[in-house]
Amino acid sequence: MNQPRRPELRPLKTNDTATILVGTALWAVALLALLIAQPDAGHRWWIWTCVSGICGGLFGLWFVRRRDRRGPATASAEAVEPATAIPPVSPAPPTP
Repeated sequence: MNQPRRPELRPLKTNDTATILVGTALWAVALLALLIAQPDAGHRWWIWTCVSGICGGLFGLWFVRRRDRRGPATASAEAVEPATAIPPVSPAPPTP
């Protein structure tokens, strides 16, 4: 039970904008392919799925750019432990 505590993980640095742009572009390509192929009446919902994917990508792009403009989240210097956490054990014995 007295194992050393692992260091806290830091978030990976990723290029969220590029990821969202690639996904949105793929939805746009799928939409173009469906508009050219003209699916039958029973599969017209595929077109709206692509439109929804493009709209979701545009929203995600707006959200990520807004988040990045605000800067990194301010993390507190001291980690907050849950109320049920066991207090850390001091490695050195208390001095009298």
